[in-house]
Amino acid sequence: MKSVIIIGDGMSDLPLEQLGGKTPLMVAKKPAIDKVAQRGKMGRLQTVGETGPADSAIANLAVLGYPPSVSQGRAVLEAASMGVEVRDDDVALRCNLICLQEGERSERLIKNHSAGHIGTEEASQIIDALDAELGGNRGALPVEFFPGISYRHLLLLRGGWASAEVDCAPPHDHLDERAADLLPRPLETVQDRAAAQATADRLTDLCQRSIDLLRDHPVNVARRKAGEDEATCLWTWSPGCRPAMKTLSELYGVRGAVISAVDLIMGMGTYAGMDVIKVPGATGLHDTNYEGKAQACLDALADHDLVYVHVEATDEASHSRDLDLKIKCIEYLDDRLVRPILEGLDDRAPQWTVAILPDHPTPVETGQHGRDPVPLAIWSRGEEGDDTEAFDEANAARGSLGLMVGDQFIRRVVQGS
Repeated sequence: MKSVIIIGDGMSDLPLEQLGGKTPLMVAKKPAIDKVAQRGKMGRLQTVGETGPADSAIANLAVLGYPPSVSQGRAVLEAASMGVEVRDDDVALRCNLICLQEGERSERLIKNHSAGHIGTEEASQIIDALDAELGGNRGALPVEFFPGISYRHLLLLRGGWASAEVDCAPPHDHLDERAADLLPRPLETVQDRAAAQATADRLTDLCQRSIDLLRDHPVNVARRKAGEDEATCLWTWSPGCRPAMKTLSELYGVRGAVISAVDLIMGMGTYAGMDVIKVPGATGLHDTNYEGKAQACLDALADHDLVYVHVEATDEASHSRDLDLKIKCIEYLDDRLVRPILEGLDDRAPQWTVAILPDHPTPVETGQHGRDPVPLAIWSRGEEGDDTEAFDEANAARGSLGLMVGDQFIRRVVQGS
């Protein structure tokens, strides 16, 4: 039995007036994805709760059957992908390079969460400069910066002084809001208020000092001249400590592989005991190497039971509130990744299951992650399907699988029950 899970990150949505009350999934041309819905069974999966973070770490872990309590935030997962050791007394945070709008410092709004999707090499220069000036694991409250991909980077609070009980705002959920209103603060339910306050103060200081340090950085000077958004400041969020979780092999007896351009997903795979397969040209944006991911998936089935293929593009289009791009990304996913995977499955295994779903909704009108259950389709070769018309939110709500929770989805995919 071979299984493939395909994640179109954030591709489910709400009905939109400009689409005549339809969602992007309803209007996109996606015959391969619709084929999975037509031949297989549909339903929905609850990946995030009514309260708490509606983030990609919790959502993708939920797809694999892990409860929310396992999640320690996305930063520790990204650290695993980057090969950065998170010690038991460290606190890890995602560190974005973001762009603020012009104006008085106290009134500046978050323009975008990605510094205009800054290039990885440009961003690395900036992170190295921030570590040299603000980090380097020095002083009484030591911190250390690690460069990642594009705007996504890592900050470790070293040495046991810090707390993860800090409320930090994900920048992509607060576009066009005042940055000064969103600075870190202790959680209301904090256990150690002194440590949490010290952590919040340290993070706020790093953010404020970065604004001055980055204003005349050579990368920003060049981007300013080119008319591109600058890396105005660093923004920290999703604090967490080293997680403890069983592997998929221990839980379900399967050998898994993960294919993604995103450190979070690769790190999740690492902690879940999956092999991480990196594809040249995979970017996490609409220009990613869909074809390369499809071929890597088919190749991985030779010696893996489960392959988890994650595509970030639809989520990034949603965060940018770009409806046309979101629809285009769904169509790219369909024609350039799902179609070739479906065409190659019969040559890879006599019995297979393919599942398609988002990890969470990202409504394009808000640009923020939603909490609604996500539509899913599961097609197992030789099994009778629902005869569903198409893959979308409405058809999923009528599917025979109903509303799946906990590990029901992953068990259905890998065990058929």
